[in-house]
Amino acid sequence: MDSLQTLPLTHSWPVLEQGHHFHLGLVHGCDTAALSGLARPPLDPETLARLGVGLWECDLRDDSLVWSDEVYDIFALPRGSAVSRAAAVALYRPESRAAMERLRAYAVKHCRGFTLDAELQPVGRRRRWMRLMAAPVCVDGRAVRLHGVKQDVTRDYV
Repeated sequence: MDSLQTLPLTHSWPVLEQGHHFHLGLVHGCDTAALSGLARPPLDPETLARLGVGLWECDLRDDSLVWSDEVYDIFALPRGSAVSRAAAVALYRPESRAAMERLRAYAVKHCRGFTLDAELQPVGRRRRWMRLMAAPVCVDGRAVRLHGVKQDVTRDYV
């Protein structure tokens, strides 16, 4: 059996091109993400923090990362430290890393979002599970940035 088949992969979903003005909808404890109407404001960072959800983004020009404090906590890294994408990806367990990279490439190529539960192995810490919700920001039909939310869902796997 292919080891990727055992991972909780979900479908990709279309991202409408709206410049930099789209919002991820999020329901706590739900494993799906969807775009909400532009008239509705996005969930604010304080509300997300109370839910244990962190915000992240990756600039596709140089793979630079921007994380909220909650994402640093999920990866067990010092808040505010400089983290390269390569260093972050190295903390994924091999099967989860392969699934994430495959979905990421598809998301970038086809301007589609995805949801994935990925297993992490932070340095010196116990393994944990993270729900990764990602959506590209597309300009002129081309993905220029990925962003979304990450949430520790280890409790769902113990």
